Amino acid sequence: MSERSHQARSHEALVGGQFGSRAEAYLTSAVHSQSPDLDALVALMQNRRDARVLDLGCGGGHVTFNVAPLVRDIVAYDLSPEMLDVVARTAGERGLRNVTTRQGMVESLPFADESFDVVLSRFSAHHWRDLDAALREAKRVAKAGGMIAIADTTTPGIPLLDTYFQAIELLRDPSHVRNGTRAEWEAAIARAGLLPGSVTAFRMRLDFKSWVERMNTPKLQVEAIRALQSAVSSVATRYFDTEADGSFCIDVALFEAAKPLA
Repeated sequence: MSERSHQARSHEALVGGQFGSRAEAYLTSAVHSQSPDLDALVALMQNRRDARVLDLGCGGGHVTFNVAPLVRDIVAYDLSPEMLDVVARTAGERGLRNVTTRQGMVESLPFADESFDVVLSRFSAHHWRDLDAALREAKRVAKAGGMIAIADTTTPGIPLLDTYFQAIELLRDPSHVRNGTRAEWEAAIARAGLLPGSVTAFRMRLDFKSWVERMNTPKLQVEAIRALQSAVSSVATRYFDTEADGSFCIDVALFEAAKPLA
């Protein structure tokens, strides 16, 4: 096995292990189930009744559940079989008969070229081992002229703030890879050969207790996050609106793009 293959498999196992046991927590997470960025993503699907949609890195399935009533069918795709079991069960309970699930990595999608009218993703990309490869795959499986829309956490591009944010993200969840800046996202979209569209920014508050409990972060790492919150420059404290209990605010962006017609 090559070193690159070993790294890929190791990260795959880490992500699966981190999220598989937390599937129910993500299903019931308030910040995942209701927020302006989710509403904006779902709004893009109005008047697309005949669309076949891919929910890339579906997690607890909130994009899938909200989009399914608006489209012909949607495939919920994730690395974690446990997440997919929760999505399939919940879709059945809600009578969403046009939902199917598939398991795998975002860097190697098990779908034919031009299989989907729309590719969506929310709060998954900062766990992707290879963003460029995943975007190329999203482009490949989208039909010509098809829409690709991705919502994810972002950083402001200031080194002090970026280093701090990546640090607390990694302490909470070791499968975290990177939160990108808007410029980094726009450059990645261009490298993938996609046509850039609108970018919509959001601000989201994270309740600290729920944030760490959702991932079952070990006590030692929770204490490290709190220590870092206390020790970091006030520039970071102000930017992230850090509260006394550790709750804070983050930036989220919704990136829209399209696959060229030719």
